[in-house]
Amino acid sequence: MIYCVEDDSGIRDLILYTLNASGLEAMGFEDGEGLFSALKQRLPELILLDIMLPGEDGITILKKLRRNSVTEGLPVILASAKGTEYDKVIGLDLGADDYLAKPFGMMEMVSRVKAVLRRSGTRDSARILRLGEVEMNTPNHTVFAGGSRVELTLKEYALLQLFLENPGQVFTRDVLFDRIWGVDFAGESRTVDVHIATLRTKLGKWGGYIQTVRGLGYRMEETP
Repeated sequence: MIYCVEDDSGIRDLILYTLNASGLEAMGFEDGEGLFSALKQRLPELILLDIMLPGEDGITILKKLRRNSVTEGLPVILASAKGTEYDKVIGLDLGADDYLAKPFGMMEMVSRVKAVLRRSGTRDSARILRLGEVEMNTPNHTVFAGGSRVELTLKEYALLQLFLENPGQVFTRDVLFDRIWGVDFAGESRTVDVHIATLRTKLGKWGGYIQTVRGLGYRMEETP
C-alpha cells in the first residue's frame, strides 16, 4: 500500500491512477490529518508526501513520522513544486528517502517509488527482533509469542518494539509516554500502565518478560 498526500485533487487522482495501473495499491489524502487518521488503521509500505499542504506542511509531517517509533522507519518520498535546493536538503536531512521536484513525469514517479521500495525491502530484511520466545517481524508488522501470532494495537506494537530494540534497558513511565504517545498527546502516564498490562496479557506466559522496576518503570528481558 502506498499513501499519497497531495492537496491538488487533479494531481492526486493522476498519481493514484498511475500507481494502481502499475500494480501498486494506493490511497490518497489531501492533508496530514487524513494521513495520520489512516496510519492508525494501517501502515503503508511507502508515503509520497507533498511539502506544500494546507495546515501542517510536509516537512512538519515528516518530522512527526520520524519521531514516532511506529512510523520512524516508513519510507517517505517528498515532492515539492518549489524546486529549491533548500527544500531538498532539509527533507533528506530529516530522513526522507528520496525527493521529486514538480512537475515530474508519472513514469519517473513510479520508477522512484519502486526503487525506494526495493531499497527499504533490503534494509528491512534484517529487522527481525527476538527475545526468548517473542519475535517481531518489522517488515511484515507481525508479532509471535511461543510460535503463535499475537494481534496488537499500534501503541502496544510500538511499546513492544521499543523494548525489543533495547533489551534490559529500564524506561520510566514518562519516557515511554513521550516516546510512544508524543508530547502533544492529551493524556497521562497512567496510560502506560494500562497498555503494559494489556500487552503482558496478550503475550501470555511470555508477558513476564516485561518486568516492573519498582520506583522507576519497566524493562524487558528474558526470564529463566
